[in-house]
Amino acid sequence: MKYHRLCIGYDKPGFETFDAITQLLGVTPEPWEKHWFGPEKPDFWSYLVVSDDEAPYFDFIDVFLDLLEPKLDALLRLGVEKESISLSLTYLYTHQCALGFDAQEMLRLGRSGFGLSIDCHEEKDTAQ
Repeated sequence: MKYHRLCIGYDKPGFETFDAITQLLGVTPEPWEKHWFGPEKPDFWSYLVVSDDEAPYFDFIDVFLDLLEPKLDALLRLGVEKESISLSLTYLYTHQCALGFDAQEMLRLGRSGFGLSIDCHEEKDTAQ
């Protein structure tokens, strides 16, 4: 199972910015929930796409960059800073975690200035 996430942080917590990012990007974000020690209002926005290992490859880097690049100036006007935008992949694997990325995709990501994080976690067989 793979969890592809686009995260956008912003300095002024509030639903106004959260809703503006949602409208601007045109995708449904993960619902915001207040955490025990977190702020009373959202200070980040995230979009999640889940795919299983049998699903066709989801090119999350290009898909997320296609969402962000044409809207970057508008995001910056909302108070988002480039450094607070990141893409992440969490991969739950059974036998091996092997990931590869296209060189052009990596160049594009590097030029964007957005962060990338990858977490791999082995799924434990609970059928024993």
